[in-house]
Amino acid sequence: MKLIIQIPCLNEAKTLGVVLAALPREVVGFECVEWLIIDDGSTDETQRVAKENGVDHIVVHPRNQGLARAFMTGINACLLLGADVIVNTDADNQYEATDIPLLTQPILDKKADLVIGARPITTIAHFSIVKKMLQKLGSWVVRVASKTDIPDAPSGFRAISRSAARQLIVFNDYTYTLETIIQAGQKNMAILSIPIRVNEDLRPSRLMSSTSNYIKRSVITIVRIFIIYRPFRFFASVGTLLFGLGLVIGIRFLGYYLSGSGAGHVQSLILSATLLGMGFQTFLIAFIADLLAANRKLLEDIRFKTANLTSNKFPQWREKQ
Repeated sequence: MKLIIQIPCLNEAKTLGVVLAALPREVVGFECVEWLIIDDGSTDETQRVAKENGVDHIVVHPRNQGLARAFMTGINACLLLGADVIVNTDADNQYEATDIPLLTQPILDKKADLVIGARPITTIAHFSIVKKMLQKLGSWVVRVASKTDIPDAPSGFRAISRSAARQLIVFNDYTYTLETIIQAGQKNMAILSIPIRVNEDLRPSRLMSSTSNYIKRSVITIVRIFIIYRPFRFFASVGTLLFGLGLVIGIRFLGYYLSGSGAGHVQSLILSATLLGMGFQTFLIAFIADLLAANRKLLEDIRFKTANLTSNKFPQWREKQ
């Protein structure tokens, strides 16, 4: 059994050495433990620090492509390197590396395909109130969309089985955390949440350049999740709202019309007709979006089967260092 611990990096020369010093070289249940770094367009000495600290594999993005793409690059590289289990952690030393066996054990015991490390959000001092609220909101959205019970969905500290990793696809360029859990839930994978510990903050979050930007990006991510993974519910809800408003305004106009004063409320009739039409069209979009979602699932199944065939033909892969 091979375990690969992957770390997406962007200009992490100052903190990467601390993270690597804490990573284990031996984990119960694995004959081999390797480290992989995804250098996402770094302009500092990230690669040098990685090599000096004994990193086994370095995959390089010539230009920065974002955390989500760096995560998927790492996943694909780990699969080609023959990983049976993949652990993803951050380069800012946020997560306690000695908790890695807690994440991998449920996979070894065949009790889970995906294990998420749940941080003690309420007690983390360097998390702002806004960030804590958005973390909880994101976790709630994931629970609704994936029909799972994960208390800390935005956590990047997670273990993934080989089978689960082959099925993951990330559409979002901002972050992979929410989307991968939703995919796993929709594919009926076994998902567990394990309480883990966190370390002191070494640097500010790269995903939260400002509170306003974090709120904007988080809201966009949440809306996109509903559109992609619950398209019928999303558009049907919007259609119901529009149609309902149009119906209420239409009934109001009808009341005035029957009382003989409808001539002064023609605007209400026009607004009612417009809202009813918009509501009906949105319902039609809901059905079309549901058909597109079905096609997406078929394409994901084809990709999974193709990946299985490819991995059998090319069991080894070497990255350029």
